[in-house]
Amino acid sequence: MRIGQMAAEAGVNIQTVRLYERMGLLKEPRRTRAGYRDYSAEAAEAIRFIKSAQELGFTLREIKTLVRLRDGGDHPSDEMRRLALSKIDEINLRIARLETMREALRRGLENCACKGRPEACLLLKVRAQTKQ
Repeated sequence: MRIGQMAAEAGVNIQTVRLYERMGLLKEPRRTRAGYRDYSAEAAEAIRFIKSAQELGFTLREIKTLVRLRDGGDHPSDEMRRLALSKIDEINLRIARLETMREALRRGLENCACKGRPEACLLLKVRAQTKQ
């Protein structure tokens, strides 16, 4: 199938397909006599795998490792497990940071004394300080 059809089937745009090819996330497709890319159904499945991994928080660089492991290698399940555990640690750190941010905002709102005066607003003061 041609690139447009394959991209539509995989739920991405043509530029995404080309990016994944350049990055080595997709195998180079065979070419027709006219020079057009001719993708197999496996290419669309590979893109769906990439998109699923992105939804789990993996970067394209990490996904390249996952693709390499999926396509073969020594002890791929051990390495995939290590990558998944590392991603869980990263997610837990992000969650902790978000909870800290939420708590700071909540405390700021509880202690708000601006009474509709923008110049007294804690959040506006923080924004002004970060611009300097």
